[in-house]
Amino acid sequence: MRKVLAFVLLMFSLGAARAQVAGMSALSVLDMPASAQAAGMGFDFLSLYGADLPVALGNPSLIGEGLNNKLALGFVNVFAGSNFGSAAYGHTFKGIGTLTFGFQFGSYGRFAGYDENDQPTGTFSAADYVMTVGWGHAVDDHVSVGVNFKPILSHYESYTAFALAFDLAATYISTNKAFAATLMGRNIGAQLSTFDGSTESLPFELSVAGSYKLQDAPFCLMFSLNELQKWNLAYEDPLNPSSVTDPFTGQVTGMTPLERTLDNLGRHVNVGVELTLGKSLHLLVGYSYRQMVEMKAADRFNTSGFSFGIGFTVKGFNISYARNNYHFAQAPNYISISTDLERLF
Repeated sequence: MRKVLAFVLLMFSLGAARAQVAGMSALSVLDMPASAQAAGMGFDFLSLYGADLPVALGNPSLIGEGLNNKLALGFVNVFAGSNFGSAAYGHTFKGIGTLTFGFQFGSYGRFAGYDENDQPTGTFSAADYVMTVGWGHAVDDHVSVGVNFKPILSHYESYTAFALAFDLAATYISTNKAFAATLMGRNIGAQLSTFDGSTESLPFELSVAGSYKLQDAPFCLMFSLNELQKWNLAYEDPLNPSSVTDPFTGQVTGMTPLERTLDNLGRHVNVGVELTLGKSLHLLVGYSYRQMVEMKAADRFNTSGFSFGIGFTVKGFNISYARNNYHFAQAPNYISISTDLERLF
């Protein structure tokens, strides 16, 4: 238990030292959910007992012998020709335990290049590549810990940068396996080589995720508390400011201090529910208040902040599909497929 407490204190100290908001730093490919199941609830990662390989890839404290010889593939079509994909494999080694090996890429398409005289130089591509080696260990019947080691390569046109990152996670599972909660520090690391000598921060994040399976009911309730390393997550849109000053009276109208506190608190919380229908079908729905307020369109209704998903099993293949409504203009589609190779060969 002392080791677990030291582990938790380490993550909080790293969070205090590297407080920034995900999405406002380099290598945003690291912010992409590792599984369609997580994306279906708008989460960065999940805390689920007996998780499949795509979920464990995002939460290394869930890695165990049940992932031996599992293979997983994932694909996400995002915006304007950008695509993300992943592949992962789990294997148990004697004396070491189970390791997961993953590869993730973010391809941002092709672009037209021009020189300083505005003369075309041809087209070029831009992409990020992430390798992942994960390891998990059960401390006892209730607590497990895990780590992901992630070398990252970025190649944009003729420029290259390299970084190293770690994920540190600790999960608690109740005696009846109905409740699970994970504390994780994601993307702890730094750039080792840069594009132009200017070092950028990685999208570090300290978050908690939990799940609770209702007894004798087909529902699993889930929640996450995000960006715990930074309290103020509010983004002030200059085109839609939260407060307005009357030019004649000077009176300021906007949120009260209580409303602003509740607004900021809501930006840290995501909620979701999984409905299990039989042994091979589950439905997902999630909600992110922060995503809704940041991506909403003025005077126009949209479903930004809501995410949906479905998962099913067919002949030994676990297939998950999710759609996350980032904005009314487009919503990325996530697909994850996993299987046990021993069933195939």
